[in-house]
Formats: sequence, C-alpha cells, structure tokens
Amino acid sequence: MTGEAGERAESAARSSHGRLLALLAARTHDLAGAQDALADAFERALTRWPVDGVPDDPDAWLLTVARNRQRDRWRSAAHRTSVLLDPDQHEVVDAQPEARDRRLDLLLLCAHPDIAPAARVPLMLNTVLGYPAERIGLAFLIPPTTMAGRLVRAKQRIRRDRIPFEPPDDAAPERAAAVLEAVYGAYGIEWPTVPRDRHALILGLAEVVTEAMPRVAEAHGLAALLCLSSARLPARLDDAGRFVPLADQDPARWDEHLIVLGHRHLRAAHGLSAVGPFQLEAAINAVHCARVAGAPPDWATLRRLHESLQVLAPTAGGRVALAAVIAETDGAAAGLACLDTVDATARLQPAWVLRAHLLRRIGDSAGADAALRRAIDLTTDPAERAHLGRRR
Repeated sequence: MTGEAGERAESAARSSHGRLLALLAARTHDLAGAQDALADAFERALTRWPVDGVPDDPDAWLLTVARNRQRDRWRSAAHRTSVLLDPDQHEVVDAQPEARDRRLDLLLLCAHPDIAPAARVPLMLNTVLGYPAERIGLAFLIPPTTMAGRLVRAKQRIRRDRIPFEPPDDAAPERAAAVLEAVYGAYGIEWPTVPRDRHALILGLAEVVTEAMPRVAEAHGLAALLCLSSARLPARLDDAGRFVPLADQDPARWDEHLIVLGHRHLRAAHGLSAVGPFQLEAAINAVHCARVAGAPPDWATLRRLHESLQVLAPTAGGRVALAAVIAETDGAAAGLACLDTVDATARLQPAWVLRAHLLRRIGDSAGADAALRRAIDLTTDPAERAHLGRRR
C-alpha cells in the first residue's frame, strides 16, 4: 500500500500540479504562497495516503488540504499584523476543482508584458509543470541561483501589481508565442526520457492550447510536432532496452494514433495560411513517419523543409540536421562542408555524432574515432551512450 500511495502522490504531483496551482493562485495572485501550500498538500499525501488509503478524488483532496494551508497562513498573518482578511481573496468557497482548466490562464499570466522577458518561459515551466529552478537553469545554461532569483522577482511582481489571470481569447500574439515556447521547452527538457505521465501531461497541455487558440497556426504546428515526434518513442529502444537509431526503427512500432493526430493538427495549421517554425518541424517529422520498413525517407522533401526552416528560424541544431540531409542528397563530403559552417558546436552532441558518421563514410577512420569519442563524452542518455560505445 505504501508503494501504491507514494506512486499515486508522485503521479498527482506531475499531472495535476499546474491545474491545482492555477486554482489556488487565481484569486490571490500569490504564486509563491500557492506553491508552498500545494507542496504542503503533497507532503501530507505522502504521509496520510499510505495510512488512510488513496482518496477517490486525489485532486479534490489535495486542493482541500492546500486551501486549508492557505487559510491558516492568512489567518496567522492577519493575527500578526492586525490586518483584516479580505473575503474576496481569502475565503475558501469550494474544495472541488473547477470544471474549466485554468492552466492556460496561468501560462498567459506568466507571459504578461510586465514580466521580464527572460523570466517568462522559466516561470511557466516552474509554475505549470513544476520544474525546479535548478532543472530550468540547467536547460537554459544559466546558474541555478540566477534562475531562482528571476523566478522570485517575477512572482513578487505578479503579487505586488495583482496582474490578472486573463482568459485565453485575450492573449496578444507575443504572449501566445511565449506560451508555445514554454510547452515546447518542457517537452525538450526531458525528451526522450520524459516519464510517461509527464509526457501525457505535456501532450495534453498542447491540446489545451490549440482548443483555446484554434486560429493560431503555430499552436496546431506545435501540437503536430509533439505528436509526430512522440509517435516514434515506442521504437526508440528495443526489447532489451538498447537504443535504435531512427533509420533502423521498425515503423510498425510507432504510435499510429499520435501520427493521425499529428496530421490532423498539421492540416488545421495549413488551413490558416501562416507558416511557422513549429509547422516546418512537424512536417519534417511527418516525412520521417511516412517511411515504410526498409525504405529510406524522402530526402529531397526533407532537404526543402530543412532549408526553409533555416531561412525562417536558423539555429545551430537545425543547421546540423540540414547537413545530415545534404549528406544523403549530395554525398558525405558535401554534408561535412555544410557541417563545417555551423558555429558553436563544441558542446553540440548531434554535430559530433554526424561528423563521426560522415568521416567514416569518406574513409577517415582516425578522425571518425576522435569525433565519436567527443560525442560519447557529451551524451547523457545511457541507452544512446551505450549505442555509441558499441559503434566505436
């Protein structure tokens, strides 16, 4: 029972964190206080559920405990400062979660123009998805103390200025773009080793965004991208847990439901006639998902898509991917020439994997071995690291 209760509490912490936090903070604008109250509720669940059993409605139980913690702190503060409680803010009126999902409201709050631009996406990752400052700082290559300071200042600004939770249809284009970047960032932080429940949460959040912003083409593009890239995850490891490169994966193991859903979002985006980077990335993934067993993908189409992506949103990683495609259409030497034009690849693991592959294709075994050693040093995923070691 203890194991089950602990697993249920951890699952609730990942899947319900953002939704419950949005409900707790919507009336008070105190994100930090709501996070503390919710953390207390999760801690109490870990101690009470193994004894009392897992409640029929875990979210309602957690919300009740968290709201009680909020009320206790407000009363304590009122007693210390002789400040009367404000019934509009401090009364607990209903312990049941609201029917409407307010996570998007919370995301839009974090993207408010009064929040410093550098803090917006990290604040979304911290509040809606529960990532700690240390993990966010690692993803953004920023010291944890610096990231923690940004988050604290942003939460203080929201509370001090009482920045409102606005409905989704009030979102300006720049705020919508920040929301999409946050969802994309959350997916990238742990991909491809993201836990199953958090993975489902992020995909679900992408669906929430498209439902609230049906006329935003890039919202559908992002949902398509996440669905199509996720569809291949079941084939990424074989039955023995060994890494399987994309070219060697069995398409029969891909998730057909996610592929269909991804294509549906791509069609919706196409119908809005506003091309963006997420749509191009999704289209690239759609081409890979169209491959049949034993056959190569459509390299000519992939090259056009990658070239368009580099014109629209150039990145070092995207340029490395283009070099890999050029190697297939024009030969390994042409791919290496393109790869040599990419800046800042010293710590870019895919660049070293590609360099090793292409050098071996042109017969430079020593150079390929050195590049592969560098790639292994930069690889953090155990399965992929073991795969590269076997390749050496």
